[in-house]
Amino acid sequence: MKRREFVKYLGLIPPYYRWLACRALAAQGGMLLSPWLVEAGAASLSGLIPVTELRHWSTPDYTRVSIAADKEVAFEHHKLPGRLYLDLPGTHLNPGVKDLSVGDGLLKSVRIAQFAPSTVRVVLDLDSIKEYKVFTFSDPYRIIIDIKGDRRQEISASREVIESAPAEPKQADKLAPSEKPQKAKEPKRFKPGRIRRIVVDPGHGGHDPGAVSPSGTREKDIVLQIGLDLARKVREELGIDVVMTRSTDVFIELQERTAIANKVGADLFVSIHANASLNHGANGIETYYLNLAKTEKVAQLAAKENGTSLEKVSTLQAVLFDLMANYKLNDSAHLAEEVQKALHKKALTAYPTVKNLGVKQGPFYVLVGATMPSILVETAFLSNERDEQKLKDPHYQEVTADGILAGIKGYITALNKAPA
Repeated sequence: MKRREFVKYLGLIPPYYRWLACRALAAQGGMLLSPWLVEAGAASLSGLIPVTELRHWSTPDYTRVSIAADKEVAFEHHKLPGRLYLDLPGTHLNPGVKDLSVGDGLLKSVRIAQFAPSTVRVVLDLDSIKEYKVFTFSDPYRIIIDIKGDRRQEISASREVIESAPAEPKQADKLAPSEKPQKAKEPKRFKPGRIRRIVVDPGHGGHDPGAVSPSGTREKDIVLQIGLDLARKVREELGIDVVMTRSTDVFIELQERTAIANKVGADLFVSIHANASLNHGANGIETYYLNLAKTEKVAQLAAKENGTSLEKVSTLQAVLFDLMANYKLNDSAHLAEEVQKALHKKALTAYPTVKNLGVKQGPFYVLVGATMPSILVETAFLSNERDEQKLKDPHYQEVTADGILAGIKGYITALNKAPA
């Protein structure tokens, strides 16, 4: 039977027999069905959820695959020798979603196709694997697969080289006392020690405004300016390299932010945000690190920053311990303490009534997957009229950047004093 006739035949036979025919094709052609099925099932996509994107990130510690869909979908995953596959029932594959060639020492490739009339299958061809984790993000809905193992080749092509700190100036040639030029004493240079690169992450961006005040002030604009100020100060005053997840008004998915930090070999990750609350009297500064939420208020904030519901936050908490296998919990708590202390102290010098809400922990998507100390700073409340006016003030933005900088400096100083 010719291909055209076979496709027509598939479109005419009853759904159950069409499904059997598809399974037979799948058995003959491997785990993924050929594009014939896309043509055959084009008329029966009603009610199926579109799978819209397939992406991957290679980092020094793991490889991450993201499968995006228009809304939440059921899925099941199975491990076979040399491959891992996921079935997504009730879905159809959007045109333009293509296979990925990875070749990073953990994954050879990722293949995707319409396995059955109402099921998309994704196959990860493995090079090396010790463990894997599957979890979800919301708004937009994504299924995330993290693969860990022993790489058989370096991923230097995708990993930036970490620049060393500037070399100490060479000592001037020794001169007789009478010949030595009289120079003013140079200020003592800061020694970054083991911290060579920091990722600064201004929250939200693009189509995601973050919190919006009653008068229309947008979180994404405020935190971008603070992030730009902080990045400049870290480079100039600490001599440390900075990578920004975004330096313009663009949308970066939550799971991509820590993936960027892991990929460039960052030593610290600082995510900058502005708070919001249904209680318009709430105000002040607080700093978070990744852990279970201990109060309903923290869970509500995590839902806001995650762009999801309280129910989804509860689901994340149920699997959080598995996702935190490589998370630097104690170091993150220490960094959060230093930043919160220094930020509040700096803010008090210009704004004597600012509240210190302390260091807290919560299940924030943006911190999941980080392999370095990482924190989320809530700089003030956009939902509070007085805090909003401060956040809009360039002077407060500058003071906030100075405070975070001082906290980072305090953390590094303590780190340098600790035994190696």
